[in-house]
Amino acid sequence: MLYHLFKYLNQTIDIPGSGMFGFITFRAGLAFVIALTFSMIVGKHIIESLKRHQIGETIRDLSLEGQMSKKGTPTMGGIIILLSILAGTLFCADLTNVYTILMIITTIWLGLLGFADDYIKVFRKNKNGLQGKFKIIGQISIGLIVGLTLYLSPDAKIVENIGKEVNAPVQTEKVSYSSHAIKSTTTTIPFVKNNNMDYADAFEWAGEHKQQLGWILFVIVAIFVVTAVSNGANLTDGLDGLATGTSAIQGATLGILAYLSGNIRYAGYLDIMYIPGSGELTVFAAAFIGATIGFLWYNAYPAQVFMGDTGSLALGGIIAVMALAIHKELLIPILSGIFLVESLSVIMQTFYFKRTHGGRIFKMAPLHHHYQKPAGTVNALIQRPLAAIPESKITIRFWLVGLMLAALTIITLKIR
Repeated sequence: MLYHLFKYLNQTIDIPGSGMFGFITFRAGLAFVIALTFSMIVGKHIIESLKRHQIGETIRDLSLEGQMSKKGTPTMGGIIILLSILAGTLFCADLTNVYTILMIITTIWLGLLGFADDYIKVFRKNKNGLQGKFKIIGQISIGLIVGLTLYLSPDAKIVENIGKEVNAPVQTEKVSYSSHAIKSTTTTIPFVKNNNMDYADAFEWAGEHKQQLGWILFVIVAIFVVTAVSNGANLTDGLDGLATGTSAIQGATLGILAYLSGNIRYAGYLDIMYIPGSGELTVFAAAFIGATIGFLWYNAYPAQVFMGDTGSLALGGIIAVMALAIHKELLIPILSGIFLVESLSVIMQTFYFKRTHGGRIFKMAPLHHHYQKPAGTVNALIQRPLAAIPESKITIRFWLVGLMLAALTIITLKIR
């Protein structure tokens, strides 16, 4: 709103300083401050309200150290994150930008899906929450909306990097771009020389129909990525501050990539596709970072509030959609490596348990709980570490791994 207000004032009255709102970096900084302040100040009152209404977490006894002390801790705190993201975005972003609109829809859609799950758990006392099939339908639906929007919207285009001239004597290179923006199923792929891959190339045999088939494949990929990352974030939300911190790191990385992709000079330096308008995602990413860091004030060990599915489903979906919007979805296995490993640990554990009629690979899944159990307490293939690791240390170590994965994600743009 402030962006549109000051844009109008700058055009009609020419108020000194109003032109600052035309700069993405300025608005991103302001969005961060608004979201951070909102989450810390308003968050406190929301937590007090949750306590008054006795909206507390129901804890299943898993024989983990300090676990039962969390019983009754307010849950559904994801409301704080979502409202803070929306506050920063609505005040500072260009609300006519297709990518901003997509992110707002994703935030509200998955937030409501998670809220429905938490509501059933807390108020209807059904520990299973929303039926799995309805969760999947909700995730598939938003994935479909995102994929189709990027396909159909005339504003969602790219300017592809088509060539590079190298000046050997002074060791410089100049990247050339096509003369106009186009609809494309091209995406960034790591560790490959040209760094681009077109989904349509898988359908060369289809002749003139290959582009349409490429878009169908892209929409399927979008559905899969949104569902996988959203569930991965949900599984990671098991220790105080774990999902919040790792999501903030991933959001910051995607914000950097969005800014680079939306700036033709930086895109040219990195030899990546230029995506007009995608720089606006930097403002949303800044609000996302501010909201998660502000929430971490209350969610860090020992947590005063849990985000619940209201927050975790939305955080994962937001990360997935941001990656899709800037055509960096194939970097997700690296950037969201924590979510990936957590999901794989559950899949492997479940498969092995059924296959061996009770056997276990890990002492417990998701993986973060494996480190909380001492060796010998559970008959599992992997017993290390022998001693249980304190919860706060597990969280910080996961954050450090997340930071390393974030750095690797960015440098893959130059490693070819």
